[in-house]
Amino acid sequence: MRIFLALYVFAIVATVSILGFRGSNSTKPPLEVFPDMDRQARYKPQAENEFFSDGRNDRPVPAKTVARGNYFNQAEVFSAGFEDKTLGDTAFNQGKAADGTFVKTVPIEVSHELMAEGKAKYDIFCTVCHGAAGDGNGVTKPYGVLAASYHDDRLRGVEDGYIFDVITNGKGLMLPLDGSISPEERWAIVLYVRALQRSQHANAKDLSEAQRTELGF
Repeated sequence: MRIFLALYVFAIVATVSILGFRGSNSTKPPLEVFPDMDRQARYKPQAENEFFSDGRNDRPVPAKTVARGNYFNQAEVFSAGFEDKTLGDTAFNQGKAADGTFVKTVPIEVSHELMAEGKAKYDIFCTVCHGAAGDGNGVTKPYGVLAASYHDDRLRGVEDGYIFDVITNGKGLMLPLDGSISPEERWAIVLYVRALQRSQHANAKDLSEAQRTELGF
């Protein structure tokens, strides 16, 4: 009896599914579950808008907006003397030499300010997966999202341009960051990663005599 009832219900559902949901023409308006979403108030670009005091519909970029896709200051770009000095610089923009190989070292001037900027950006974009020490022990590890340790011999031996390329284009589960941080900021992160690697493999000979004396070596 149960089998018969199951087959009966299945036959009804199949019949309704095949015949009942077929498309048909209708002159009636479609059913609107959320009318305010289907028919929203819209304003055309560059049209007037009485809501704002200046009457403009297009709004200026809010202060401290993070740029996506480009990193130029708008005032500089639209000034008469603007010149993109990095245009065509593959080493700076891609981490690669003209022959397509990765550059071995950071192609911009290294400074304490650049190192500090690298740490700040690393803390924001990298620590969550790679960990504060760069050992891959980020907060995502317990959830199965594993990140590389910068202290592996393989990554200690790669070119600076390779690390820059991974930051730019992503690798594996890591998403690309080229739309979030500028090339200079990416090089700053590379510099800080190198500092993290050095911190785990340093010795007293790396310090100056004054530093060794201060530390009691």
